[in-house]
Amino acid sequence: MTKKVVKLIHKKKINWIVWLVLVILWNYGFPNATPLQDVLIAVILSILLMIIQKFQSRDLQNSNSRSKFKN
Repeated sequence: MTKKVVKLIHKKKINWIVWLVLVILWNYGFPNATPLQDVLIAVILSILLMIIQKFQSRDLQNSNSRSKFKN
């Protein structure tokens, strides 16, 4: 695997863990939330995660294209 792929996989794992922690915090912070609210928050957090991952992969591509040396 290239370093680029390894970095991307590592960032995805970290992002997923952050998403999971935020969902857990939501559930414990708002125990009286309806199931619909729980689902909506999980979906919103998932969309935010996808946006963050898109920016991270774009940033990773840009940083690799600016490199003087090829791996």
